[in-house]
Amino acid sequence: MSPPEGFLLSSALSGGVLLEAAAMALAFVALLFLGSMLLPGRRIAGPDAEGNERIYKLNGLALFLIAALAAGLAQVLGWFSLSVLYTHFAALFMAANAFAFALAGWLYWRGMRASGAAPGFWRGYFGGVDAGPVRFGIDLKLFSYRPSLIGLALINASFAVVQWESYGGLTLAMALYQAFTFLYVLNYFQFEHGMIHTWDIISERFGWMLVWGDYVLVPFFYCLPAWWLVHAPDSLSPAAAAALVLLFAFGFWLFRGTNQQKHRFKRDPDIRIWGQPARTLDGRLLVSGFWGIGRHLNYTGEICIYLAFALTTGLTSWAPYLLPAWLAGLLWHRSRRDERRCRAKYGELWERYTQRARFSMLPFIH
Repeated sequence: MSPPEGFLLSSALSGGVLLEAAAMALAFVALLFLGSMLLPGRRIAGPDAEGNERIYKLNGLALFLIAALAAGLAQVLGWFSLSVLYTHFAALFMAANAFAFALAGWLYWRGMRASGAAPGFWRGYFGGVDAGPVRFGIDLKLFSYRPSLIGLALINASFAVVQWESYGGLTLAMALYQAFTFLYVLNYFQFEHGMIHTWDIISERFGWMLVWGDYVLVPFFYCLPAWWLVHAPDSLSPAAAAALVLLFAFGFWLFRGTNQQKHRFKRDPDIRIWGQPARTLDGRLLVSGFWGIGRHLNYTGEICIYLAFALTTGLTSWAPYLLPAWLAGLLWHRSRRDERRCRAKYGELWERYTQRARFSMLPFIH
């Protein structure tokens, strides 16, 4: 299948378009950073890479809702059309890449100057030097999820606007896709507090790989199914739509439920899960609920969510399925990395846990 109509138009680049895109990208990140500094938010404590306590300010939900409301009002009142994100897609992609490479360079220079013993350039620049860089009181790693996911939500919405402006309405597939992706982003910010207990925030070094993933990969690749929906015929039947809602709801329940059980247990080991007191191994590893069935079922749930995104496009092309395929490969690799890290941390206790929770990502299969 050839690229969707409009792709070549959005790929047309000129100096003026590139400057507009760079200004839009920088203003977007700057406004979100300013909002992160100024908006009130809950402050909670979490560990850092050295085991010390760090205070995080959580106002991502307010930022997301304000951005969504502002974009919606501007669209309805005719002040601004989100379709500009569609027509400037290629230029914005290039601007985001330039920003990501520059930010990674600044992080490497900052980390090298602060530590005085930074790793070599390859590891330091691409892998990162500092696990918890802070600027103006804002944790940069946690902040970067905000332009990443809010940017994804706005780009997704731009595809719906283009379809509406082109055809006078939305197809069932597009409406379903928009609902799925909006709920997914909204839910992330509702549970932003859970991020501060993840390995990504606590220990992963902040270098080009994470920066590029946040500012380029997520907003510009994770919207791939929407390209195929803009000009696609309305071929999704009500029965198929209902099946996709069930798949999305199942994935959401598995993804969020698994993470919630872990986060609740970390805060209070005496919680009840599925109506029973939480069971553990030596008080350290949870073996109740989802964690007594599989070791990475949160990843399985997330793959189901992204498969539901792709399935809204039907089976006319393999291209939208690059997204769930990529995510499945990424999360499988991460599960292997998690296993190695946990085996090193817990030793014999982890071996006991793998005998108790025998399955990794596919219950009763693998």
